[in-house]
Amino acid sequence: MQTENEIKEVVKEKYGEIARQSGSCCGPTSCCGTSDNKIIGYTVMQDEYDHLEGYIAEADLGLGCGLPTQFAAIKKGDVVVDLGSGAGNDVFVARAITGDEGKVIGIDMTKEMIDKANANNAKLGYKNVEFHLGEIEAMPLEDSIADVVVSNCVLNLVPSKQKAFAEIYRILKSGGHFCISDIVIKGELHENLKKSAMMYAGCVAGAIQQADYLNIISSTGFTKVEIKKTKVIDLPDEILREYLSETELTGYRQSGVGIFSITVTANKN
Repeated sequence: MQTENEIKEVVKEKYGEIARQSGSCCGPTSCCGTSDNKIIGYTVMQDEYDHLEGYIAEADLGLGCGLPTQFAAIKKGDVVVDLGSGAGNDVFVARAITGDEGKVIGIDMTKEMIDKANANNAKLGYKNVEFHLGEIEAMPLEDSIADVVVSNCVLNLVPSKQKAFAEIYRILKSGGHFCISDIVIKGELHENLKKSAMMYAGCVAGAIQQADYLNIISSTGFTKVEIKKTKVIDLPDEILREYLSETELTGYRQSGVGIFSITVTANKN
């Protein structure tokens, strides 16, 4: 089993690799993450962004599993923090809502992603958008800075969800809230999937039980925890065969394990 630091290094390496490419590592119909050691594709997870105001194609690397801004109740003038901001996709969508009066801050632990996001923002010329290199478990932000925190399929990459949600609580203003899209599971994930750092980087092995996920949120001090949207994630057999034998794959399919994308909101009183 990989240590937290080993997992983080795998994630940094693979997301840095994606950032260095001109677009997503995945084609329109296929998934990455096969034996050539590419990261698992997200085409089975992602939602379409191109209909949203503020959408910038260069910032969309196809890495999300939901549309957190859809339920984030962002208002004009809000300060919004996007965790795992990548090339800036959700940041620019949020900025279209906050307007010039607000501010949007992206946090990402991969330097290549920060560089790509800053390059995208330089083309757009937004003065109220910032990107900072940092880890979600120890954000380089002051206390009570944000009205809204959003994140899209990133917290499952963080080994300590408790630290992550504690940091979200810390940076939110009193009366603030978050809206997060993330991957969770119901049932017992096969041990080979849990152990794989590559599957971790692809959002699956880092996922925890939905009930545990919600309990962490509540135990951190958040109130009004609510799942706004649920989507089933059905990993293709060609992906699963990289980690499971045919017998194990059959057992997995019969086990009733469910992998889901959820979009959840909660408030800080």
